[in-house]
Amino acid sequence: MTTVEPTARLDERPWLAHYDDGVPPDVEILPIPVDGLLRRAAERTPDRTALLFFGARTSFAQLDRAADRFAHALRRMGVEKGDRVSLHLPTSPAFVIAFMGALRAGAIAVPTNPLYVERELGIIFGDTEPKVSVVIDLLVPRMREVAGQHWAGDPGRLIVTGIQDSLPAPIKWLYPIKARREGRWNPQPHTPETPNLFRLIAEAPNERFESAASPEDTAVLQPTGGTTGTPKAAQLSHRNLVANAHQVAGWFPWVTDDDPASILCPLPLFHIYGLTVDMNYAMLVGGTLILLPRFDPDQTLEAAAKYKPRLFPGAPVMYETLAHHPSVSKYDLSSIEACISGAAPLPPTVQADFESITGGKVCEGYGLTEASPVTHCNPINSGRRNGTIGLPFPSTLARVVDPSSGLIVPVGEVGELEVSGPQVMAGYWRRPEETAAGLHDGWLRTGDMATMDGDGFFRIVDRAKDLVIVGGINVYPREVEEVLLTHVAVAEAAVIGMPNAHYGEVPCAFVVLEPGHTATEADLLEHCRKNLARFKVPHAIRFRPKLPKTMIGKVLRKDLRLELAEAEAGTGAGAAAGAAAGDGAEEAAPPTG
Repeated sequence: MTTVEPTARLDERPWLAHYDDGVPPDVEILPIPVDGLLRRAAERTPDRTALLFFGARTSFAQLDRAADRFAHALRRMGVEKGDRVSLHLPTSPAFVIAFMGALRAGAIAVPTNPLYVERELGIIFGDTEPKVSVVIDLLVPRMREVAGQHWAGDPGRLIVTGIQDSLPAPIKWLYPIKARREGRWNPQPHTPETPNLFRLIAEAPNERFESAASPEDTAVLQPTGGTTGTPKAAQLSHRNLVANAHQVAGWFPWVTDDDPASILCPLPLFHIYGLTVDMNYAMLVGGTLILLPRFDPDQTLEAAAKYKPRLFPGAPVMYETLAHHPSVSKYDLSSIEACISGAAPLPPTVQADFESITGGKVCEGYGLTEASPVTHCNPINSGRRNGTIGLPFPSTLARVVDPSSGLIVPVGEVGELEVSGPQVMAGYWRRPEETAAGLHDGWLRTGDMATMDGDGFFRIVDRAKDLVIVGGINVYPREVEEVLLTHVAVAEAAVIGMPNAHYGEVPCAFVVLEPGHTATEADLLEHCRKNLARFKVPHAIRFRPKLPKTMIGKVLRKDLRLELAEAEAGTGAGAAAGAAAGDGAEEAAPPTG
């Protein structure tokens, strides 16, 4: 094993004095690829349950064999080391098998949100050029549409699976009835054009496949908007991901091989948060993943009561929804010991409410795609500070600098947060200029404005990137604006976040129409729905004769925020938050399924 020791002296890391007992200042990192975590767990605890999906159990040995066989299948299809394999799957055994098998074959995984529409997929495919895409059956028509568009990249060869493939009997037999009723039934025949994932695995050689990857190889191209909002892919190495799994493990020192973790996982594994804090961490410590294809409050409560998870990483909207569920008192949630809350700020009331029904600790953390993703977290057992993102992880350095000069600002003053550590990406895929802008001398510019107190606790005070965070998922205003501008009637557009009681915030668009053209709010919302995932569609569109701008033409978003705040204060702030776009919960639902 290798040990990563930051270059800072102990007195430059004041946060170490506030770590929980047993949390190391630095972590040892296994010099193995990500799929090596699975191999190691299968050799150490072959019969332990690795995956639990609606009662269907997969042991570590079974999962490891499935990854081997899928790697063999990919090689038969011509996938070589360095080729890209895109994944368009909900949280399920199929995702874990496809991800680990692709990495074992030496391929680079491209996890992608299944809610992305044709335009968004075309951008990703054009950038990453996958040779193979593993897709949920419902998406086959969409993938074929992408392949037929002249502006889109090609998804490559399709491998198909359905939720029913991972279900146990008798649920497997009943699922089609429910899926048909809900319009979610689109099974695909096992043909050369649409081979079934599990049929391919069954037909592949049942032989050990030695991993073709090394720690320094790229493991994942994770789609992100980065610091500018321009679609791109963060290039994460095997070592980046293994390091962050070790750092998560260091934060839970009481979880051991003899007392393994069981982890409730309604988070999407295609998101870097779920990928690392749930899946890769579980592989490292030999923990059981209790998988749910999406965040359904009833299913989540039932799974927690039945399978007794110890850990529950999630987002504030999940904890809030469960804490106020009308039937929550019927479920025993006392097994939950700790929750890392990420993807959005954690309101103190949500923290208190969820802790009161579980007895476990809910601690706010922080991360970003470019850091695999976790860089900070509050202590689990003592010393938590509400409103902060906590302390830097083991083997992680953090500082607050003046964004103009790059000089470190005094304690308590606001500046841009920068981080450094073994989890920080190599760069953006095929974007050398943006890589140079985001990384310097081993430091990652986060684009977030923050402060650090004298004890090393960090607080985010503003988002320099103007992100809108919908239920924990980033929405980049520039992307929504560009879609609006493709409508013939739109001359200008600006998007900001609008407060929402359930999701924290949702997009709101301000639009200036072209002279001589007309368009209604319904017209523009329909245009957005055709070109954006649901959670990116504005909840309201406000028409203006012009946008407020600086002398050099930059839109003054702060003026729009003030206008929106004044308008909502006069009309009843929360009442209209989702009304303009119809059913807000549906249209802005975060991509957790």
